[in-house]
Amino acid sequence: MRSFAAELPEPVKLYTDYKQLCRDPEIDAVFVGTPNQWHVPIALEAVRRGKHVLVTKPLADSTSAASRLVAAAEAAGVVNMMSLATRYRASAQRLSQLAAGRAFGDIYYARARSVRRSGIPTWNMGFLHKGGGAFRDMGVHVLDAAWWMMGMPRPISASGVAGAKFGPRGLGYWDWVPQPPNIAAQYAADDYAGGLIRFENDAGLQVESFWAAHQPDELQIELFGTEAGARLNPLTVYRTVDGAPHEETAELPTGQEPEAWDRLSAHFIECILDGIACTVPLRHGLVVQQMLEALLKSAATGREVRIG
Repeated sequence: MRSFAAELPEPVKLYTDYKQLCRDPEIDAVFVGTPNQWHVPIALEAVRRGKHVLVTKPLADSTSAASRLVAAAEAAGVVNMMSLATRYRASAQRLSQLAAGRAFGDIYYARARSVRRSGIPTWNMGFLHKGGGAFRDMGVHVLDAAWWMMGMPRPISASGVAGAKFGPRGLGYWDWVPQPPNIAAQYAADDYAGGLIRFENDAGLQVESFWAAHQPDELQIELFGTEAGARLNPLTVYRTVDGAPHEETAELPTGQEPEAWDRLSAHFIECILDGIACTVPLRHGLVVQQMLEALLKSAATGREVRIG
């Protein structure tokens, strides 16, 4: 902490107790960037003390915990926001604008996947314990962004598969570093998950997430619309023009536009200082949590799970 603080331009306060931090009257807002299991305890303490909160994904390690936090944050009247950086990528913002403008017509299906060839995180064991896992860590990004581009329809059911094929064997970890048996023995989460989310408007979303796989690294979202389709990387729009297939690949500016994290942080700050409505409230994170947990429950039970 002291080493990092020395890199900052102004003197800072250091805490090792989040409750002490939340009691400090000089602090206006708290970013919760811990492993999943600690999101709700810390954010609950913050909103109870009247602090604005920005919570990293996923909102919690369970739907019940996420619901408690949303209720408390909304009752406290503080700015409450999800940190979901994929929404703030320039390419994702552009696809969302096109979708909102009806460029795709009705979006009836989407595919979203996030794949690492060898990327199980080891910098905190919370990721590997119950409540962690690849789907809550990585699948949440593409699931949320695709759902958002689709217009955030109400989910009604999920069917999925999940498991751990690499982590318990000490394989597939970050930067290809093999892990000793004492680390692998603690593995209690998924290192892959995938399935189908069904929505009230009859649309479907196929989502996949892998911490480790014999496949190349990839982050991709594909939209299927009645008037056009699209993919996120590279940003491409597919349509039919004069009876012939037509595709456009966009060249987005680089080096001039703010990065996703800058856009995300700027929005949180303007919500606090200028009182504008938050576009990514914790309630969005709750719906995403419901989809995540339903798919994982389906994987565990072998049955489709209803949502809501």
